[in-house]
Amino acid sequence: MPPDLAHADLQTALAAQPLFEAKTWQLSPEAWPVSREQLAQLEAIGGACLEFHAAIETLYLRSAAGKNLLRNKPLTAPWVADYLDRGKPPLLLGHARDPKNRGALPTVLRPDLLLTDEGFVMTELDSVPGGIGLTAFLNRLYAGAGPILGEGDAMIRGFYDSLAALRPDLRNPLIALVVSDEAATYRPEMQWLAHQLQLLGKRVFCLEPDDLFPLGTTLCFDAEGNPEKIDIIYRFFELFDLANIPTAHFLFESWAAGEVAIAPPLRPFQEEKLNLALFHHHLLQDFWTETLSVKSLELLRSLIPASWVVDPAPLPPGAVLDGPRVGGRPLTDWRQLAGASQKERDLILKISGYHETAWGARSVILGSDSSREEWQAAIEVALHDAPRNLHILQEFRKPRRLQHRLYPSGTEAPAVAVARAGRLRLCPYFFVQGGKARLSGALATFCPPDKKIIHGMQDAALLPCRLVA
Repeated sequence: MPPDLAHADLQTALAAQPLFEAKTWQLSPEAWPVSREQLAQLEAIGGACLEFHAAIETLYLRSAAGKNLLRNKPLTAPWVADYLDRGKPPLLLGHARDPKNRGALPTVLRPDLLLTDEGFVMTELDSVPGGIGLTAFLNRLYAGAGPILGEGDAMIRGFYDSLAALRPDLRNPLIALVVSDEAATYRPEMQWLAHQLQLLGKRVFCLEPDDLFPLGTTLCFDAEGNPEKIDIIYRFFELFDLANIPTAHFLFESWAAGEVAIAPPLRPFQEEKLNLALFHHHLLQDFWTETLSVKSLELLRSLIPASWVVDPAPLPPGAVLDGPRVGGRPLTDWRQLAGASQKERDLILKISGYHETAWGARSVILGSDSSREEWQAAIEVALHDAPRNLHILQEFRKPRRLQHRLYPSGTEAPAVAVARAGRLRLCPYFFVQGGKARLSGALATFCPPDKKIIHGMQDAALLPCRLVA
């Protein structure tokens, strides 16, 4: 067994460098164990997620252009672009389809994986994830407690290399990590990340959107009274937040002039949760089979739970919805979900994207964990929002019950770690460079067993991962 990290040492390290604004979590003397078999699975998942993103781009652009999706038989799907474009402003849609953006994929991929009795389940695929700096910090903190996944500062170096690769013509590009007010909770970890890269001689700065200003077609910021030209922007904000950023239009202008690279790309179709529902859509199965490799297709089918787009468009007589069943019968109206039994309500309902509730589990509701009235109200909200913001339904896969040693909460409690029961969400971080997704670390969120929806919370432990035999 690797040596334990003392409770006092953990408290001291986290107090000296708070990685989140006003956030606390449970502490553990040891990192989360990951087997070599699980490591191989995670590495395969990274490659499949990158393939999936490339396929999503092909699907969206062909749908938007009215082109055929298959090589040898007819299949068009203009409704895909309609789904993915809903509620977005014309400027953003034009930018997303710009030919100069062809092949522009997110530089960071983070699938949210639940560990169930059947293996990993992917509930989301995040391309603007928090936790990069936190995971890198925890990797360092637990480095003496066994072989850490992402040791040797792989998170820090991988993050930088994926961004610097966007401007291969520059030896030491100036990179701005731009964090909006909406995402201010994560600013401390981005500031820490920028500082660590500065110590390595890299020109990386954590800025607020208002720090940016144009100089001709370039984007600059004030560095001790002198304007410094920005070569690469890593945007740490969701695209719905662009409307709240006064300098946003300068991003588009400087990008169009070829002066700045932006990651992740300003392409909203890449950030919609309904892509997971499109993967399961019966009309698109030939597309996925033709576009994805056999290995990635099989892996994604095992990972992504059954998911459906909540589209309230009227049906002709006799037609049924592509959705779950209630009382053994197919749905003809989404409101029929309100009459589902508690077991049939083992479904997650959440907004797809481009909305302030689309991140941090803010819109997520589990039907079987809600009253019938709460479930019915959530369905009504989804139907009401559909003209601008679609929701998706997702089959709920219950995470398995596990154990891990945690220190007790509270300053008065003795600092002796004891085994606690809980459920796990694993978030591996893949940095994309040279057409490959490289696993550089993983953040484990270990929640009490009564928590059905797992996310960072005061009752959870946030842990790096270590490799075990």
